[in-house]
Amino acid sequence: MGNPKQQIARGQIRSVTNLSILCNTVLFVLKLSVGFSAGSIALIADGIHSFSDMTTDIAVLIGVHFSSKEPDQKHPYGHGRAETFSAGFIALLLVLVGSAMIYYAAFEMTRARTTTAHTVVFVVAVFSIIAKEVLYRVTRKIAVQCHSSALYANAWHHRSDALSSVVVLIGFISLKAGFSYGDRIAAIAVGLMIILVAVRIIGDCLSELTESAVDADTIERIKRIINTNNRVRQWHRLRTRTVGREVFLDLHILVDPDLNVAAAHEIAESLENAFHKQITRPVNITVHIEPDVPALRK
Repeated sequence: MGNPKQQIARGQIRSVTNLSILCNTVLFVLKLSVGFSAGSIALIADGIHSFSDMTTDIAVLIGVHFSSKEPDQKHPYGHGRAETFSAGFIALLLVLVGSAMIYYAAFEMTRARTTTAHTVVFVVAVFSIIAKEVLYRVTRKIAVQCHSSALYANAWHHRSDALSSVVVLIGFISLKAGFSYGDRIAAIAVGLMIILVAVRIIGDCLSELTESAVDADTIERIKRIINTNNRVRQWHRLRTRTVGREVFLDLHILVDPDLNVAAAHEIAESLENAFHKQITRPVNITVHIEPDVPALRK
């Protein structure tokens, strides 16, 4: 059946990603058809960017599918890393798309061809900015709620698409002002922005793959939960890491040495229940119980 929090998160991720696929399909067809008819290199590049968004949408769905599998003998900690690799794939694709845009725009500049500013390019760019900014905000909100690295990467892909459409507008305005290469320079700027976003996402993926601790806010919340349990006399060796959307943590707690095993276990269990209730993302907990004796105190 799986963790209820995980099930709700998967449903939200799938819903917003399916909406994204629909939106990106419309924008891809619209941008390419208008871009080719108007001879706008920047809008064509922007259309390719929307197509890459569709590809990353599919990558998110694949990542969620595999990460939602239950732990097995070969993967006792689950399959959460599938989402991390999905986010990394999205980032690498962004690098390729951004590099291709820069190359193509630079090549067009060497051909010394000029383009004409068409009002339809302006209209399509404005429509794209509004649609992708709304999609970015919705996707990012759900990504933060569900702690999904793949969905968060995809949200930034939406934001980069919105920014690329802003640059298309800048290119249109420069053409209207008489700067004939404004369209090409705008396309190069789009490519650079995409690459910068990709580098940020890759950094986040590497941080998770190298077993970095969870964010500072979550650490503080964990400490507060431990400290509010008055049956825990002292604690130490708190360690955390993330596997996909799940937090793995282990710690040592010191309890009354005169307690029997059942009573000590009940303390550990109450602590685990508090973590599950008060931390918004799924938590996998290991609590090591120690007697509160001078030799073990820190």
